[in-house]
Amino acid sequence: MLRQSIRSTVGFFAVLGMFYTGMALGHENINPEDDICVRKGGENMVRLSAYQPQNNLFGETCEEIPAAGETYLVVDLLDLAMRDIPVSLKVFRGAANEGETIAQVDASYHPDGVISGVGMLDKGLYSLVVTAESVPPMNYHYQLRVDMVDYGKIARAWTGPAIVLLFLSWLVYNFLQSRRWRSMLDHYR
Repeated sequence: MLRQSIRSTVGFFAVLGMFYTGMALGHENINPEDDICVRKGGENMVRLSAYQPQNNLFGETCEEIPAAGETYLVVDLLDLAMRDIPVSLKVFRGAANEGETIAQVDASYHPDGVISGVGMLDKGLYSLVVTAESVPPMNYHYQLRVDMVDYGKIARAWTGPAIVLLFLSWLVYNFLQSRRWRSMLDHYR
């Protein structure tokens, strides 16, 4: 009986772990409205992708760039109307429009819907601003964290599983302290 309950508990946590790891998937099959890498301004949307092939050949990130170094930044103009508007891109060290400009793509038309650039990003905070030169101008802001750990995000991700684990621990403790459990143990002795 004890072995069966241990197996059930381990099996439960294994299934829970499988469901929880599904949250770590990339951007495949995500609705643009739910994608954290998409910014919306009026009816128009843009999407940022950051690549570091020297660290992960096929890995794609958005705002959390895992390591300092050469980074390929790609902005997709998701709406066809934006391809007929001059669009520029600037990367600032620190806060947007306040820090040092480290990379810039001047305003021009992008008929293929893609703006790309390569830059060396050191550890720290950066801001990326995409500006569509429409009337009125539309600005899309991204806060890039390079080679930094977001402890708040980690804490939020583990809060749910921690609560579940504490609740299950409490249930097991109460069961082990119950008379029914003690009578089962006495029966097998």
